[in-house]
Amino acid sequence: MAYKNKTIRNPITGQQIRFIQTSKDTNGQVLEMEATYNATSKEPPSHYHPYQDENFTVISGELRVRLDGEETHTLQAGDTLQIPRGQVHSMWNASKHKAVVNWQVRPAMNTEELLETFMGLATDGKCNRQGMPGLLQIALTSGKYNRETRLVSPPLLIQRVFFSVLTPFARMAGYKAVYPQYLD
Repeated sequence: MAYKNKTIRNPITGQQIRFIQTSKDTNGQVLEMEATYNATSKEPPSHYHPYQDENFTVISGELRVRLDGEETHTLQAGDTLQIPRGQVHSMWNASKHKAVVNWQVRPAMNTEELLETFMGLATDGKCNRQGMPGLLQIALTSGKYNRETRLVSPPLLIQRVFFSVLTPFARMAGYKAVYPQYLD
């Protein structure tokens, strides 16, 4: 369970997240974090949040942002960016120096659980070199957290059909949508 000042890390991507305000602290209104991106991190898959707005403020370093699959922006220390629900985006640090960002998600929903799950899987070596879990894990986790985040590709209808076919196989193979040990 996320709590104030809890820090989680992805040892594969080097990303680190420190919780500043959790869903519990704000009665579900906001999840506020400090995210640290290692130098020359890789661009993650494009995604969007159907029911949440995000606000980013770069504290130090710089952050690359791709919006709607095309536009690329570089944010410097002091710059802010608001991403409304439904806007496709991805963020990474292309510079040679660490970047630190204040990141707020409104409403919080179950985003902290999703982040703890993905970071826990990476810590346990259950992700590829890009820090992503395998397809069976993604099928389960995407189903559980589809209100918080969605991948852009493949299209949502194809994801739903494909993941619904994979879900029983994932469960039979012992996968879970979320693992209690990652929420401690």
